[in-house]
Amino acid sequence: MKKTTRRNLLKTKLLIPIIITGAITATLGILTQTPKNNNMKERQTRTTTNTIKLPPPRTDGPISLEQAILRRRSRREYTDTPLQLTQVSQLLWTAQGITEPRVWIGLRSAPSAGGLYPLEIYVAVKKGGVQELEPGIYHYKPREHELELLIKGDFSEQLMTACVEQEWVRDAAINLVFTAVVERTKRRYGERGWQYILQESGHAAQNVYLQAETLGLGCVVIGAFYESEIEKILDLPSGEIPIYVMPVGSLK
Repeated sequence: MKKTTRRNLLKTKLLIPIIITGAITATLGILTQTPKNNNMKERQTRTTTNTIKLPPPRTDGPISLEQAILRRRSRREYTDTPLQLTQVSQLLWTAQGITEPRVWIGLRSAPSAGGLYPLEIYVAVKKGGVQELEPGIYHYKPREHELELLIKGDFSEQLMTACVEQEWVRDAAINLVFTAVVERTKRRYGERGWQYILQESGHAAQNVYLQAETLGLGCVVIGAFYESEIEKILDLPSGEIPIYVMPVGSLK
């Protein structure tokens, strides 16, 4: 074999590991780098120093997944028994909590097209609805697993009116309001993004249904509401729209 051929083979053997190593490094760099916060502008109006650290979520429960699926029902009758903060924590983590923090985007409990996570979760707490929480509108921060108090006050009556007078909205201890920042998904997928957003809200809501069963709570999803009224109550930023209202309460 000629010397030049041997040299070429040696170069190839040396280059292949370098190329592979470089590709792996580049991939890990994409996963671990801090992304540009394209949503900073739309969230700036929500900044508040009034935050409540939620108890850590539990990763096992009193009943099996199969039993929770078997028992799952839409439940609309609730008692006045306040929820515990641990229960609220568990419901929010189930809906949109971080389950894999080592990836920079923070993988969540419900799947999202392209890992874009357009959903936001608000908690409307009525007076006496949750132990350790004053009445008001709270915003859930998944990465920190915190609630931020945005607006003080009991809005259960206003929410009921916005939900075409469905009285279980007023009677529930809390109402989870799912909203979507549409542009997060549409900037990549265009009009197809709407389908992905609606699919994602269904995934998250079903998680809440199953978690409520394990906690002995009742809940129901509501799609009949006046969007503009919900937007006013929550004081939503431009480009963020309500998708679901979900009353949750202690069962009768």
